[in-house]
Amino acid sequence: MSKILRSASQTEKILETLAATYGTNPWNWHTRQTPFQVLIGTVLSQRTRDEKTDEAAKALFTRFPSPDTLAFAPEEEIANLIRPANYYNTKAARIKEISKIILKKYSGNTPDTIDELMQLPGVGRKTAACVMVYGFRKKALPVDTHVHRISNRIGLIKTRSPDESEKELWKLVPEDYIMHYNELMVKHGQNICRPISPRCQRCPIVKYCTYGSKRKALG
Repeated sequence: MSKILRSASQTEKILETLAATYGTNPWNWHTRQTPFQVLIGTVLSQRTRDEKTDEAAKALFTRFPSPDTLAFAPEEEIANLIRPANYYNTKAARIKEISKIILKKYSGNTPDTIDELMQLPGVGRKTAACVMVYGFRKKALPVDTHVHRISNRIGLIKTRSPDESEKELWKLVPEDYIMHYNELMVKHGQNICRPISPRCQRCPIVKYCTYGSKRKALG
């Protein structure tokens, strides 16, 4: 059963500290582009490290920057451009199909609702939410396995899945931090709160953290 473990004021203090530590600007190149490029960049990012995603996205958008160019691009050329990303052949086919749909159904304009985005091939809730936040600057809560893990580890919520986490976080995260929550958790996970051997001794929120407090008590 999922539940909230902290008050809104406690959560706000944690997020204030993380914002002061990391800033709130998007952390990746592919999250600072047009809505269409954010969409394609996020598809590229699936099961791929950030630096490889950025490399693939830059190569692709230099050659094919928009749905009207990507829709008619040779699939083999797309695959070659995005080779740094994992599963590049599968993603090349998916990207071309997404571009065709956006060109035909939406006249080249990337849809700006979660429901419409999730109708596109290979676009799940997390990807759709990323497009809303980083492409359209609209409020959404992208929650992947890492954001789910950190939110539970530090003791904000107790949930079993990213979907459950998103539902509870909407109730908990202060409105001013909705747009920044994903990037703050990702930055914290990259720098401190790693899946294995987290750097609790360097953590700016260790005094608020359930996991960190337990480690400190154990010495």
